[in-house]
Amino acid sequence: MSFYLMHHKKCKKQERNDTNMNKQINGYVTWVGKTDWELKKFHGDEFTTTNGSSYNAYLIKDEKTILIDTVWLPYDKEFVANLKQTIDLSKIDAIIIQHGEVDHSGSLVELMKEIPNVPIYCTQNGIKSIKGQYHQEWNFIPVKTGDKLSIGKHTLTFIEAPMLHWPDTMFTYMDGENILFSNDGFGQHLASEFLYADEVNQAELWNQAIIYYANILAPFSMLVKKKIHEILEMNLKIEMICPSHGLIWRKNPEQIVQKYLEWADNYQDNQITILYDTMWNSTRKMAELIAQGIQTIDKDVTIKIMNTAKDDKTEVLTQVFKSKAILVGSSTVNNGYLHSIAGILEMIKGMKLKNKKAAAFGSYGWSGEAPNKIEEELKKSGFEIIEPSLKVAWKPDEETTKQCIEFGKQIAK
Repeated sequence: MSFYLMHHKKCKKQERNDTNMNKQINGYVTWVGKTDWELKKFHGDEFTTTNGSSYNAYLIKDEKTILIDTVWLPYDKEFVANLKQTIDLSKIDAIIIQHGEVDHSGSLVELMKEIPNVPIYCTQNGIKSIKGQYHQEWNFIPVKTGDKLSIGKHTLTFIEAPMLHWPDTMFTYMDGENILFSNDGFGQHLASEFLYADEVNQAELWNQAIIYYANILAPFSMLVKKKIHEILEMNLKIEMICPSHGLIWRKNPEQIVQKYLEWADNYQDNQITILYDTMWNSTRKMAELIAQGIQTIDKDVTIKIMNTAKDDKTEVLTQVFKSKAILVGSSTVNNGYLHSIAGILEMIKGMKLKNKKAAAFGSYGWSGEAPNKIEEELKKSGFEIIEPSLKVAWKPDEETTKQCIEFGKQIAK
């Protein structure tokens, strides 16, 4: 069966709106989320969100009124107050929680004080997640792929999407309007006064989209491909994709679906990223010389040199995701490598990347174990080691300078 992804017919320019106001998507669906301009860190301190984000919740008004998701806990009272201005809460017939993480379910406690008996539709794992976080016995109704909820002129179809990116995740499809509510799929951490992806700077949009994929969904790329193909086989007509973070895809929504298929398929640009940390700049000098060697052989390859102690780790992981090869270097300290390298190696391992190459390097004073230990970690993370690790005692001299440049040349071949 085929899968329809349609250009949305109503692509009028959206006027700028107060980001705390509700925004009408069509005659049945309203955005009732929260734009968070101040958000700079996400998932604790793991994800840098320089451009803020949004927590997208959607209100559907048909013969029945349905709320899809809520917003992050710090904004729970604001969310409920705003919702009251839109609708009499007693008229909400059901709540759909597509993912129990607190940025989507965080306003439930405040909301359920007002409407404690309203059913909450979610996956079986969603029930576990919500109960585990809020310790409440609400009226949960578990759903699985293919289950439907008739709301009047429209029917909602639930699609489980486990590990995209939590076990409880699901999508919701609204027929007639042909909208896929995709929760954490197809999103971006990007605050905007606009609602739609086609209204914002496209370079910034796509940069944030790949950052989001690399740092959140990359470990589950095999499941991403499988889920997209499963939806393709459901023969759904999709004119709009409404994620739970960032901008809505209303114009040419297939572009983000195709990008996900591309990113999920062992993605790599013609890029080599050199990561290092250094104590007294000897390892930094090695990184620069290695880059020089690479450029001697391949003038077209993009080279990124990043200090893991100074560069943002979200950006580092994004560049690793985009690279066909990475080189990782560290000074040796206490018979090991520096702590920023240890942290980034652990994060890279968690990305579960495939079909990428790597090598290690580093300077030392008297023992020099770091490069070999880095190489072992890279092997454990699935990288193909393309050159034995390179060690330089103290600071590169004339001879070891040549060795570093030659190392880069071999990497580029």
